[in-house]
Amino acid sequence: MAVGQQIYQEIAANIATVIRGQDGAIRRLLAAFFSGGHVLLEDFPGTGKTTLAKALALSVAANFKRIQFTPDLLPSDIVGISIFEQQTQKFRFHEGPIFGNIILADEINRASPRTQSALLEAMAEGQVSIDGKLRSLQELFFVIATQNPVESRGTYPLPEAQMDRFALQFSLGYVSPEEEVNILAAQLAGHPIKSVQSCVSVEDVLAARAEMQQVRISTEIQRYIVDIVGATRSAPEVLLGASPRASLAVMKLAQALAIFDGLEFVTPDQIQEVAVAAIAHRLVMNPQARFSGMTAAEVVEKILKTLPVPA
Repeated sequence: MAVGQQIYQEIAANIATVIRGQDGAIRRLLAAFFSGGHVLLEDFPGTGKTTLAKALALSVAANFKRIQFTPDLLPSDIVGISIFEQQTQKFRFHEGPIFGNIILADEINRASPRTQSALLEAMAEGQVSIDGKLRSLQELFFVIATQNPVESRGTYPLPEAQMDRFALQFSLGYVSPEEEVNILAAQLAGHPIKSVQSCVSVEDVLAARAEMQQVRISTEIQRYIVDIVGATRSAPEVLLGASPRASLAVMKLAQALAIFDGLEFVTPDQIQEVAVAAIAHRLVMNPQARFSGMTAAEVVEKILKTLPVPA
């Protein structure tokens, strides 16, 4: 068994002790985690978004930071601030929570666009600009942002540029009645997240990422990805299609899924598994399609059914 596959199985099993009935969501989250992307979880309150992020952070012996986004949150509350010290007569920089390994940006759409923009450079380039200086973030840097899709009072919609920074957007959804009964039974004596212990280190995750980059992806599969993303730009329902950043995200996510499946190469199955979650949130639908009830996810699914699959 490959190192990356073993590490994936250990983390997934650890998270599954807390998050019941969400194997698909765990797989998608870890695909982004291994590939170096970031995740936007959009779902109703109480479906386990924050718990999923915490379970991942506890499973990895890494520095975890949680930022609760509110309307009065300032960019300096995220990246840090320089404070003048009387004893030394110098300014000393105090790092903000963005300098952690795994960052939970809870209810990200409740903060102002100015504050949200503090994440853009960090998520895209792994660095932040403070007081005219560039400060590098940790090599392992992973953002899990959450937002509530039904409560719009006091929220600020994420701009397209920021949505494009997330490798994946998906929802957990409600579990089956049987799984919900299991959740109740598991919490009779306390929340199971209190017993979660780290099972891998930061070095293990970085080793898995290095292994993932060696996964082969043929020219035909690369063209398949480009054709899927390119089709969103000419779809009549779409006002703004996906950028080349979407193609890169699909490729890297598919490489991670190949590692999870114990393969040394990417297949069309991995592309199709991740395409909707990696592309749909980047699309801007035209008003007519939006009013008719057509969703971006349905557009991507239609493209997947239409395009020929490489043999």
